Amino acid sequence: MDKVKITQVKSSIDRPLRQKRTLVALGLGRINKSSQHNLTPQIKGMIGKVSHLVTVEEVK
Repeated sequence: MDKVKITQVKSSIDRPLRQKRTLVALGLGRINKSSQHNLTPQIKGMIGKVSHLVTVEEVK
């Protein structure tokens, strides 16, 4: 299974509560904080909901 590194690049201030909770579920919460996850359909969906706040890189 592919792994991805997700990094938060924008603040969650003044964002809907749902987006804030999605960031926390991804292991983020501060700018420049990163986490690695297996790329499952659930993680893809979460990334899609906060794609304007994060960057995604493939990990080898």
